[in-house]
Amino acid sequence: MSLISVQGVRKVYRVDRERIVALGGVSLAIEEGEICCILGTSGSGKSTLLNIMAGLEKPSRGKIVIAGSDVTGFSEKQWALFRQKNIGFVFQSYNLLPALTALENVAMPLVFRGTGKGKRMQEATKMLKAVGLGTRMSHKPTQMSGGQQQRVGIARAFVSHPKIIFADEPTGNLDSKTSREVMGIMVGLARRYHETLIVVTHDREIARFGDRLIEIHDGLVRYDSRLAPQPTGGAANEEERKAQA
Repeated sequence: MSLISVQGVRKVYRVDRERIVALGGVSLAIEEGEICCILGTSGSGKSTLLNIMAGLEKPSRGKIVIAGSDVTGFSEKQWALFRQKNIGFVFQSYNLLPALTALENVAMPLVFRGTGKGKRMQEATKMLKAVGLGTRMSHKPTQMSGGQQQRVGIARAFVSHPKIIFADEPTGNLDSKTSREVMGIMVGLARRYHETLIVVTHDREIARFGDRLIEIHDGLVRYDSRLAPQPTGGAANEEERKAQA
């Protein structure tokens, strides 16, 4: 059984009297541990598809099944509980809490899970070292570069080891070199922990980091293929080794 099954999903928006079809009937299956990149231009429907899979929007028609559960008709409360247990997010704009340190930001998902403070800090420390920020734990977001902030965001997404990580344009605010580093770290962690990673991007170079490439145009899947694996995570792994030495 696939971890995620998208079955005939349509999404139609109505703006005044205009009817806009964002998704025209998408069906696909994503396996556990798969690293899947969804590529498309602005307005293609790629972010709408991610939002529907993550329960942030409801489909106009069709069905979503995750880990054997039909989540299509979930209430907001059901979705909130489901996301808390099963889903992590990486955002384009980082979405870090400015008053908190890197360590405190990473620990936040564990607060909502009811994890004790000692265990929270232990897990958050481990994850910050894993993304190469072992020496930046007490820094606040304004004291870090964009690439460092996104590493904190990645650590936060992975710290509770959810089944699925959704990343919507995670390199959209980064230069090309930092983008490659960040993708390498994120894909490396997904492989290390055997977690399913779904990345939405408009950048074909970034999309090549996945095991699988899905292209969406005008609300429909136009291409779906397996890719050769890319080397990942070297920079973070080197810093992690130094921090643990």
